[in-house]
Amino acid sequence: MKWNSKLYDSKHDFVSEYGKGLLEFIPNDKNQKILDLGCGTGTLTNEIASYCQYVLGVDGSKEMIEQAKITYPELEFEVGNALKMSYESQWDIVFSNAVFHWIFDHNLLLANIKSSLRGSGQLICEFGGHGNIGTIETGFKNVLNSMGYDYISKFNFSTTEKFEALLEKNGFTIDELFIYERPTILKDGEKGLSNWAKQFFASDLANFNKAEQEKILLELEKQVKNMLWDGSNWVADYKRLRAIAHI
Repeated sequence: MKWNSKLYDSKHDFVSEYGKGLLEFIPNDKNQKILDLGCGTGTLTNEIASYCQYVLGVDGSKEMIEQAKITYPELEFEVGNALKMSYESQWDIVFSNAVFHWIFDHNLLLANIKSSLRGSGQLICEFGGHGNIGTIETGFKNVLNSMGYDYISKFNFSTTEKFEALLEKNGFTIDELFIYERPTILKDGEKGLSNWAKQFFASDLANFNKAEQEKILLELEKQVKNMLWDGSNWVADYKRLRAIAHI
């Protein structure tokens, strides 16, 4: 998926804003080294820098990393694939916000994270949990199906049971693990849902011409309006899975 870093920062900055709640789980130790896995445009990487001796931001999107380097030139960022990491006992903490639901192989992901941690290293993460954007995704699927297009979800919204089993399989001791509802107001009033869909359903929408895309977005709004429109804003039905674990 190709990310629009400017649209992400201007319309979807709630992703990093909500992620700031994870920062409280980072120990206050200036000697520690932290990997921000799936750092996006670096907003949280910049916050993490005050908690440690060294932080590296890694993301699979070249566009996101380019923007992060422009915004925070004093920090280090790299383009990288979480499923191909080769770090060995290098990090005290692997931090990740709103990323793991884009990765289908959570077993390999956690195995790589385990190998990358040293001592009693810690994983601090949060991502879309089971049922996340269920209303939006169902509405989108219905609209595309009506146009003869077979929608296949790009997301991996895990249950706590599945993620717990994989954490334990890969040698983690769980400190916290739960799913919680986090209704999220989308920016720009009536345009909020359309802006959101243009970013997060971009690869599906790319299969249609501009007129068809506009029709899809209008139909999506009709499908979910009774459930997600509060009269002034679109409120996305977010559910997040938070996991804090150590080796």
